[in-house]
Amino acid sequence: MSGENPNRAAALRDRVRANFLGRPLLWAASWVYGAVALLRRFLYAHGVLPSKHAGPRTICIGNLTAGGTGKTTAVLLAAQTLRKKDLSVAILSRGYKRPEPGKEVLVLLKAEHPSWRQAGDEPWMLHHALRGLDVPILVSPDRLKAAETAVAYYKPDVLLMDDGFQHLRLQRDTNIVLLNATDPWGGGGLLPLGDLREPRRALRQASLVLLTHADRVSPEELDRLRAEIHGIHPGAAVAEAAHRPCFILDLGADVRKPLTHLKNREVTLFCGIGDPASFRDQLRRLGAKVAQEWRFPDHHPYTLEELRSIERTRGDRPVVTTFKDFPRLPEHWQEELRGEVLALGIRMEITRGKQFWEAQLCGK
Repeated sequence: MSGENPNRAAALRDRVRANFLGRPLLWAASWVYGAVALLRRFLYAHGVLPSKHAGPRTICIGNLTAGGTGKTTAVLLAAQTLRKKDLSVAILSRGYKRPEPGKEVLVLLKAEHPSWRQAGDEPWMLHHALRGLDVPILVSPDRLKAAETAVAYYKPDVLLMDDGFQHLRLQRDTNIVLLNATDPWGGGGLLPLGDLREPRRALRQASLVLLTHADRVSPEELDRLRAEIHGIHPGAAVAEAAHRPCFILDLGADVRKPLTHLKNREVTLFCGIGDPASFRDQLRRLGAKVAQEWRFPDHHPYTLEELRSIERTRGDRPVVTTFKDFPRLPEHWQEELRGEVLALGIRMEITRGKQFWEAQLCGK
């Protein structure tokens, strides 16, 4: 059995594609979108549109597609790697789809922090995962303003820009571009026909291309993808990464369970992330039997009614979500989900080309 709340934008695109005139219209819109994206990069590159460097070494971690590559876990790994090398770090995040966005730069650092509704789910998750490492997270759609605030108050050695490949007002020293190895080119088309934010040639701006979810495709497919990347950008360094489960959090009891906790158990999962298939596969690799699945749009803020629907159909199975999703549960969610509710924590691991990854982070 599977419950589902599909991404409305993707569903609308599928309906338009099915129409006789729909695909040509989407193709034309994609062509215009791509032309504007290339013109915008050209104008920034030639100084027609102003950009500025904030001072410290600035690293951008971004992608070519709309979600699903694992940027947040990559930023987390980058911050942890830099702190292990005794470099101070500040993270710059847009706080995508914040339900309560503000004009000022919001800072997450101390234990007393804003709610996820003010900060966004990804900055909130990063803040909790980096607790104790003294890494400020500055949230603003204006990454340049956030960078200048970080320099003024925290004086970091390195600025990490989360999801900033298309944010060109802030100059960077290196671009790390993530491609999901299972769908690197967003279905092959630019928005709105596909999920590419920019034409493939934008990859030429990458210092390092990181193939995420590399463990989910064959070595032959990885070789073909590497050849495609080098056909676009012959000088690009290429590394590979996989996402690994690292803990299971019992949300009701606020205690961590071993990864064997779900082995041979039927579960109900729900998530609102860019790549839900990856989450499902992770649970199956842990030995869980996914009996019911609820998918919601990326960054979806859950409602009590949606949780009631899950509760009515879950039976006595544990409900499992992602560490990124659980901050978006509504107040009093415990009154609706009464049984075992778990969150799976995921970390990124560089499986090939670790020397390229560390060289780009440390500027060596």
